[in-house]
Amino acid sequence: MAKSALLKSSLAKKYWMALTGLFLCLFLIGHLIGNLQLLATGENAALNFNKYALFMTTNPAVKLLSYLTYFSILFHAVDGILLTVQNKKARPVGYVKNSASSNTVWASRNMAVLGTLILVFIVTHMVNFWAVMHFDKNMPLQKVEIEVGGMKQDLYLTTDGGYMPVAQVEQGNIEIKNRTQFYDANAHVKLKEGYKDLYKVTVDFFKHEKWGLIATILYVFAMFVLAFHLYHGFSSAFQSLGLNNPKYNSLIKNFGKAFSVVVPLLFASIPVFIHFILK
Repeated sequence: MAKSALLKSSLAKKYWMALTGLFLCLFLIGHLIGNLQLLATGENAALNFNKYALFMTTNPAVKLLSYLTYFSILFHAVDGILLTVQNKKARPVGYVKNSASSNTVWASRNMAVLGTLILVFIVTHMVNFWAVMHFDKNMPLQKVEIEVGGMKQDLYLTTDGGYMPVAQVEQGNIEIKNRTQFYDANAHVKLKEGYKDLYKVTVDFFKHEKWGLIATILYVFAMFVLAFHLYHGFSSAFQSLGLNNPKYNSLIKNFGKAFSVVVPLLFASIPVFIHFILK
């Protein structure tokens, strides 16, 4: 393969492409474990997921890992695309005889296409969820409805395990600042902090009356694309790092195949569950 479009050393290119790919595999596992909470039911399902979302967006160590993940995604995707273009320019005329299908699997011949589709998915996924969580002024706070003295009352859940009456906010006695902080409107003193309701945003997105089914289908399609990309990329990363060994090659290859099926399948089950099963 030609020199990296982003790095001068082809050896550095080979290692970094492999390392970022394997790091993103670890990210997928962590992200999946957190998102599988969306399959839970019960009165604490929303709260548990929103606690997880709060931890993921406020913990310093997680933030550092997030920046590393963003870098890895951009490097892995952009360098992969540019390398494909560069290699095609280096060999403008194909072989007289070329039977690629008999020598390589389909996924290995179309990694750039698969990677581009995954990048498009990541961007749209972040716009619909990550950007809403971080920047949308209309991001809802989690509410619960409880019965007090025979009357139903809407309350905001707060991070200290307490509540804040929605009516007090609507009447102007309490105001919300910085999207999550409850302040006494008169004393201008912070009282409590609420949970961003990412659970509601996610459920509403996949249950949307008009676009929910389309969003679910596209998400599942993206997971099929991810599966094909991982099918070749996982074992290829070990090969690029020079970790080939006759004793372990079969194990790595089989684990990679299982990983490329199980992880995308579990991800795909989440929107399917929300759209078709969750009440």
